[in-house]
Amino acid sequence: MKIRRIFTILCSVLALSLLCTVITSCDEQKSYAELLDEENAAVDKFLKTQKVVKNIPADSVFEVGADAPYYQLDEDGYVYMQVLMNGDEGKVKYNELIFFRYSRINLLTWAAGGDQLPTGNDNDLSQAYSFNFNNTELDSSSQYGTGVQLPLNYLEMPCKVNLVVKSKAGSMNDLTSVTPYLYTIRYYRSNI
Repeated sequence: MKIRRIFTILCSVLALSLLCTVITSCDEQKSYAELLDEENAAVDKFLKTQKVVKNIPADSVFEVGADAPYYQLDEDGYVYMQVLMNGDEGKVKYNELIFFRYSRINLLTWAAGGDQLPTGNDNDLSQAYSFNFNNTELDSSSQYGTGVQLPLNYLEMPCKVNLVVKSKAGSMNDLTSVTPYLYTIRYYRSNI
């Protein structure tokens, strides 16, 4: 009888210990609202180091260069663009095939002071990425999110931008991980 009682007590202690572990790990997970707050704080920290213009110029003539401001491209503040080079070959048309090369850094890591190497296909000529402009019915166009395509509503080809993209305008992976990125993107009409 004593062995049974000791076994019951040990099982109860073990069950209580497991329950405490589960409850603690649940408390350690962040809510979606907390993740959004962290994302906003990281983007705000970066943008505070830059000149930011909340409106697109009425004549769509943007300042160009490394000292140019970051223009807010959407009403919700999910995408900010700094124009590094504006082309002279005309604007992109709906469904036009556009190739792009990019590098990007995670702004959450940057804001926390972490070192990181940019990722992307900017220096890898074997990886050509493309999309059909504004054709969100195609997976090949929607997989990168809406933010990557926004500059082409305003700029001529070929062009190059720095782009802050919050998760809601990013890829599905960016959205689910609530991760903002700082991109440097070059857009072309042909795969080079």
